[in-house]
Amino acid sequence: MDDRQRYDRATAHLDPPFAVLDLPALHANAEAMARRAGGKPIRVASKSVRSRAVLERILAMDGFTGIMAFTLPEALWLVSTGMRDVLVAYPTVDRAALAELAAGPVAAREITIMVDHSEHLDLIESAVSGVRDRHEIRLCLDVDAGYLAFGGRFRAGVRRSPVREVDQAADLATEIAKRPGFRLVGLMAYEAQIAGVGDDAPGNPALMRAVRLMQARSRRELITRRGRIVQAVRQITDLEFVNGGGTGSIEKTTRERAVTEIAAGSGFFHPRLFDFYRGFTGRPAALFALPVVRRPAPGVVTVLGGGYPASGAPGENRLPQPYLPCGLRYDADEGAGEVQTPLIGQAAEDLRAGDRVWFRHAKAGELCERFASLHLIDGDEVVDEVPTYRGEGRTFL
Repeated sequence: MDDRQRYDRATAHLDPPFAVLDLPALHANAEAMARRAGGKPIRVASKSVRSRAVLERILAMDGFTGIMAFTLPEALWLVSTGMRDVLVAYPTVDRAALAELAAGPVAAREITIMVDHSEHLDLIESAVSGVRDRHEIRLCLDVDAGYLAFGGRFRAGVRRSPVREVDQAADLATEIAKRPGFRLVGLMAYEAQIAGVGDDAPGNPALMRAVRLMQARSRRELITRRGRIVQAVRQITDLEFVNGGGTGSIEKTTRERAVTEIAAGSGFFHPRLFDFYRGFTGRPAALFALPVVRRPAPGVVTVLGGGYPASGAPGENRLPQPYLPCGLRYDADEGAGEVQTPLIGQAAEDLRAGDRVWFRHAKAGELCERFASLHLIDGDEVVDEVPTYRGEGRTFL
């Protein structure tokens, strides 16, 4: 029985649209990620999962410890439900959430927030100034891991922290140490140009060679710079963790002695954008089904909804992939529509009203912002239904 038959049989009692999570695929992906990490723990990036029940499943597996959240309100909520060791991966300016963090003994113990500038320290101090019995706030220093070449005229990687060099990191760590109520416990440097950029995409071999060359040079530069930064900061404070990497770089980042844990999230669901890496393969685990609602012309079917583009630089690769049955593609003049999406191709000839078309989202957790639940499939059965963040009434971004 192929995957389409399995999914259709398992969900025959459901009316699409809906989303599913293939449990054997999820477990296989997680086990492969843990093997790639070579014994170093993987901190689970919640933005790529966005379901509390699924996060709990992953954290129960060997090799995974702690959560990397994307907002402080999310982290506060997760901790209130019993989760522990939550790193907020991006700076926060949410004053109410900061005050709640400082006032809560459990939250203050279990949550670490991100800083990269003294302005963050000033804002936090202002936000918590009225808190009685304020608890010490745990901080993580975010370091820019982008790659610069040709005197800075070329850059690869996301624009994150202004802290890039050893002296900048040491200066900020020193300032944190002088301010009461703060404790620097971690350091993070995310190499997006390696972890989030596929090196084996089809269609342009010359470009892929250039990507691989850039990534190799970036790795060499970052191993040295990150190591020196960590060494300098450890002379100022005891670091509990040094976080680096992502799904696309696990087996590379884990080799660095300075890095104590890897961050990863997309690999669990293995969305479309992660098909194009030479170093690993995964199994599509998260999908959504849309119903065929009409056949406007020979070789054309229309499904309900489908306009679920992923974040990032706009382009065709940000659209969901018509996955099953094979052989469907978008109409270039319409793309993925807000309310309806026409699909063309030979496979359309065999589809009738009420049939399902299965899609893969371009990215991982963003799929869960469209659906209130995930139907968990094992074999050809739905064995459970669990809420997404949206299904629990939580929309953090």
